[in-house]
Amino acid sequence: MAPRGDAPATDSASRTLVLGVDGARRIVQCGPNSAAVIGRAPQDLIGRPAADLVADEAKAELETLLEALAAGQERTAVLAVPRGDGGPSPDAVVTAQPMLGGDAGTGPAGLLYVRVPLPPSERYQDPALMRRALMDDQLTRFGASLDLDQSARGLVDVVVPHYCNAASVLVLESLVAADEVHSESGAAVLRRIAVTSDDGNPAWGATFPVGEVLVFPEGTPYRQVMETAQPVHLPHIDAAAAGDIGAKWRRNPAGDLLSGVSMVLLPMIARDTLLGFIACTRIPGFRKFDAYDVEIGMEFAARAAIVIDNARQFSRERSTALALQRSLLPLRLSAPSSVEVRHRYLPGSKLVEVGGDWYESIALPGARVALIVGDVAGHGVRAAVTMGRLRTALHTLANLELPPADALHVMHELMIELGEQEPHFATCVYAVYDATTGTIEIASAGHLPPLLAAPTGDNEYLTVPPAPPLGVAGGAAIESREFTVEDGSLFVIYTDGLVENRGRDIDDGLARLKGIFGPGAVDRPMEDLAKATLAGVYADQHRDDIAVLIARLRRIPEDRFVSWTLPADPAAVRRARGLVRTRLEEWGLDELDYTTELLASELITNALRYAPGPIELRLLFERTLVCEVLDRSAALPRLRRAEDDDENGRGLLVVSQLAHRWGTRRTAAGKVVWCEQIVPGIDPDPVDLDSAWPGESHHRE
Repeated sequence: MAPRGDAPATDSASRTLVLGVDGARRIVQCGPNSAAVIGRAPQDLIGRPAADLVADEAKAELETLLEALAAGQERTAVLAVPRGDGGPSPDAVVTAQPMLGGDAGTGPAGLLYVRVPLPPSERYQDPALMRRALMDDQLTRFGASLDLDQSARGLVDVVVPHYCNAASVLVLESLVAADEVHSESGAAVLRRIAVTSDDGNPAWGATFPVGEVLVFPEGTPYRQVMETAQPVHLPHIDAAAAGDIGAKWRRNPAGDLLSGVSMVLLPMIARDTLLGFIACTRIPGFRKFDAYDVEIGMEFAARAAIVIDNARQFSRERSTALALQRSLLPLRLSAPSSVEVRHRYLPGSKLVEVGGDWYESIALPGARVALIVGDVAGHGVRAAVTMGRLRTALHTLANLELPPADALHVMHELMIELGEQEPHFATCVYAVYDATTGTIEIASAGHLPPLLAAPTGDNEYLTVPPAPPLGVAGGAAIESREFTVEDGSLFVIYTDGLVENRGRDIDDGLARLKGIFGPGAVDRPMEDLAKATLAGVYADQHRDDIAVLIARLRRIPEDRFVSWTLPADPAAVRRARGLVRTRLEEWGLDELDYTTELLASELITNALRYAPGPIELRLLFERTLVCEVLDRSAALPRLRRAEDDDENGRGLLVVSQLAHRWGTRRTAAGKVVWCEQIVPGIDPDPVDLDSAWPGESHHRE
C-alpha cells in the first residue's frame, strides 16, 4: 500500500518568516506567520534572545551571523530550527541583513529571514507556484534534449515533485520504433518509457516497470484516455475501484498501489495525433486533484507533447541516418586467413555519421584480397550517396576479378556519367595482394600514396603511376604497378582527412603517419596501430572525413598450395587426377577426392579443347579448397545448357553443380578458371568477434 502523508493544513503557510533583531540580539519584531513556519506564536518570540530560535548545536553559528549585523554585513547559513509544536525540526536557511535608522534600544538593528521548506503535506496548495514550476525553466530544461528517453525522464522529474507524487510517461510503441505515427484506437500498443516517485515506495517501479510494452484492458482509465484523447480525472480512487482496475488488468499490485490515491491522466497530443499520456498520482494525505489542477496539467502536457514529438522526429531522422550509414559502409571485411585487416572510419560531421570516404577489404579466390580506400569530394548525405554508388560498383568489379587498373577505369566512366547530372569526382586507391606469391598490384586515381612498412623497420610511400581523380576528364590513363612484399609487412591506405587539416600541412601529416609505422610497428597489435592513426583528430571540429585501412600482409604456408604444369595432351587429364588424389591424401581431405578429381578433369578438358599450349593446375587449401586451371587463351568460358543431342557444353554445368562457386579471371598470359569447395569442419566465412561490424569503430579511440 502507498504510504499516507500528513493531512494538509487549513491555512496557507509561508516559506519565510521575517524577524527584527535589536542591538542586544533580542527579537523585537515578528511576522504574523510564525506559527505556520516554526510552530511558535509571535508573542512567544518577541522579547526573547534570537539564540532561542535554533538548536543548541547551531547557536554558535547564529552568533556569527548576529556579529555580522554589527559590522554592517549580510550573512547566510543553514541552521536547525526546532518547531515549537513538537514537529520535526527542518533545516532552515537563515539570512542576517543589517538595517539602519532604528533605535538602539527598541528598533531593529537587523532582520533575520528564516526560510523553511513546506512540509510534504502542504505541497500543491498554490496553483501559481505549481504553474511556474511546470511551465518556466523546467520545461526549457527537459525540452533541450532531443533524445526520447532522456526527454521523458526529464519530464517526469519535473512533474514529480511539483505536480504529483508519482508519474509515468507512456507513448505509442510505433513512436519508440521511429515509425510513422498515426492516430490509433484505445487498443494501441504502448511503451512505458519513464517512471518516478518521491514517496520512497519501490512498488511504483516494480508495478509499472520502465520499458514495458502493453495494451491496456477495457474498462480501465488508461484505456479511456487513449479512446477519448481527453484527460481522465479521478479525484479519489477507493479500494473497490482500485481493486477493479487491478482485476481487469490482471495486475493485483496495481490495485493495492492505487487504493486511496488521486489520479489524473493527461493525453499528449501533437499535430492532431495522440502520442501517449502522462499518468500523475497523488498519494493519500495530499491535496486531491481538482479541475484547476487538470487545466494546469493539460497545459503542461500540450507543451510536453511538442517536446516528445520533436524527439520522435529526431529519433526517426537519426535512425534513417544510421540505416543509411550501415547500408553504405561494408557489413564486414574479408581477407585470406594469413592477412589481418583493421580499419577506422570517422565522419567529419557529427550530425550525419557518414560521409564521402569509404574502404573495402574483399577476399578473392586464390588467397587474394582486394584492399580499397576512396574519397568522394564533398561532405554529408550528398557525398555519401555518391560514395554508396561507387562502393557498390567497385565491390561488383572486384568480384568480377577485374585488375585494379581496369576496375578504376570502369569507375572513371561511371563518374563521368554521374557528372552529367551533378558534378562529382573522387579519388581511389585499389590494391590486390596475392598471399601465394607475396606480390601486390596497386592502381591509383588521384589518391595519396600507400604506405608500406617492412618487418626490418623500413617504411616508404609507394610510387604508383599517377592518374587524375575519377570523373575528371583528360590526363594520363590509369595504370597499375606490382610490388613484392616482405612477409609480415604492414600496408596502409587512407584518405586525405587523416594527414591534412586547416592547422597542419599535408607533408607534416604524412611524416606523422610514417612515424607511427616506423621501427617496431610490425610487432604492435593491429588494434593499437589503428587507434594511434586517429590519435588527436577527435578534438578537431573542422576535420574532413577519415577512412583508414591497415593490413598485415603474410603469405599462406607453402605446404597449403601446389601447382603442376601439364602438357596439352589428353593424357594430362589422367595424370591430373592422380596428382590431385595424392595431394588431398596429404592434406587429409580424402572425402573430397572424387569430387575434386571430377572438377579438375572437367576444367582441364575444357582448357585442352579451347586453349593452345601447356596448362597449369593449381590446388590451394585455405578455409576452402580451390582448384584453378591456367591456360593461354583470353576467351572466357560461359555457362550454357546443352541440348540432348549436343556432344559438348556440359562441363561447366557439372562444375557449377558440384562446386560451391566457380569463376574466371584474365591474366597477362591468358585466363584462370577456378572452382571452390567447402571443406567439412571448417567455416569458410568466419566472423571476427573482436570487430563485429565496421561501423562500430566510429568515434572509438
